[in-house]
Amino acid sequence: MAESNIIKKRVVCPKCDASTEATLYTSVNVTNHKELRDQALSESLFKWTCKKCGYTARLTYPMLYNDMKKRFMVYLIPKIDHFQLADKALEEEFKTLKHINKRIVPDFNTFKEKIFIFESGLDDMAVELTKLAISEAVARKLKIHEIKEGYLSMYNTENNTMGFTFFIGENKEPYVQSARLEIYGKSVSVVNELAVKDKKLKGFVRIDREWAENILYRYKRGRQVARQNKENE
Repeated sequence: MAESNIIKKRVVCPKCDASTEATLYTSVNVTNHKELRDQALSESLFKWTCKKCGYTARLTYPMLYNDMKKRFMVYLIPKIDHFQLADKALEEEFKTLKHINKRIVPDFNTFKEKIFIFESGLDDMAVELTKLAISEAVARKLKIHEIKEGYLSMYNTENNTMGFTFFIGENKEPYVQSARLEIYGKSVSVVNELAVKDKKLKGFVRIDREWAENILYRYKRGRQVARQNKENE
């Protein structure tokens, strides 16, 4: 499995124009380097400070997060919009790995959410489907068209609940909605039925709202066809 890799790069300060060296982690193995987990989640791993004027910024660049113990990898590639990563060198490097969840994500929030999901032992496909269903219910309750942004923010087996934080309106006001784990269980069943091919895909894939919308459409369409067939019997 990949070790943590570091490169050095010159960064020009946007405040004073000084060119200073930055340390970039292109990949982190949190099983062998546990301290990097908290640094990645707090985003301190991406923090850069100008040595001349003290200006600080968060550097945005591709980074591969690898948890060997929990058997998942999350590849942060800013603004990526592909469903599947077409990187022959990377696929060749990890071609022998089996039963590893490999995901690509476009931003820090999704990056941290995926880590939370897999660390909790959850199926991220089922979580995305659950999130979509709950967001639609919240939109109906608040009488708004749709809610596009939200993240899993709580998972509690003792209380049999999971919670999502959605962002509402132009000001993106946070709105927390909990749900019973039975809804997640139903999503797991739907995923196991309709996402068999997706689960077998090689390489890094992007599992997000768009993916969940496609699965939910197929599920609803299937139920509609089943009702029509029953009525025609």
